Amino acid sequence: MLEISSLARRYGTRIALDDVSFVVRDGEIVGLLGANGAGKSTLLRTVAGLQPPDTGHALVAGHDVWADALAAKRALGYAAEEPTFHEELSAREYLAFVAAVREQDPAPAHARAVTLARSLELAARLDEPVRGFSHGMRKKLSFLAAVLHEPSVLLCDESLEGFDAPSALAAKAELRRLAGAGSAILFSSHVTETVERLCDRVVLLHEGRVARQLARAEWGAGDDQHSPLERLFLEVLGETPAETKR
Repeated sequence: MLEISSLARRYGTRIALDDVSFVVRDGEIVGLLGANGAGKSTLLRTVAGLQPPDTGHALVAGHDVWADALAAKRALGYAAEEPTFHEELSAREYLAFVAAVREQDPAPAHARAVTLARSLELAARLDEPVRGFSHGMRKKLSFLAAVLHEPSVLLCDESLEGFDAPSALAAKAELRRLAGAGSAILFSSHVTETVERLCDRVVLLHEGRVARQLARAEWGAGDDQHSPLERLFLEVLGETPAETKR
């Protein structure tokens, strides 16, 4: 389970997160939607333990991300919006390094890495240095590394952006499999249709605050121009379908 309680974060005078609280339960995929600058990446980086909050807490599988960082990060997977790597390593070497850091048994971890790489159409490039990878390939490798240890809590920050269609389908199937096995998944995306089809619930962020939380049953129907979540998202932004057409 992921529990976020009263998280706040400022950058100078700008408020990035303002008293954000919600829960992602075990076995649940929760979508995180918001306009650019709404605070999505700040929230995910904070929960991942990459930057401290000014106030508030985040618990990953019952462990405070800052007070009990090692235990929290053992239970956590994080696919960043802009992933970074040890560029001189091959993808295979990088995944072996990730598995070693997480104290996984090398043989099963390698077998899972190869299986996932095949599904993401990355297997043929595993022995190439990461420095030569395209943006899409880097995103695939980041996603693979994040799910390799089958984390209790998984954070996805625009993690499928840059995927080709077959790889995106395979990644979504893996997310559903992880959720079915009990993982709590927080999935951030700009693509409302992806969130609409993949997620059980949605948290809408607006100007650093939780504007709405919606279960799938609450999404209702869309209209001729917009999907259900797109319509609700526009309402949070204070826009109407007519305004978006002008």
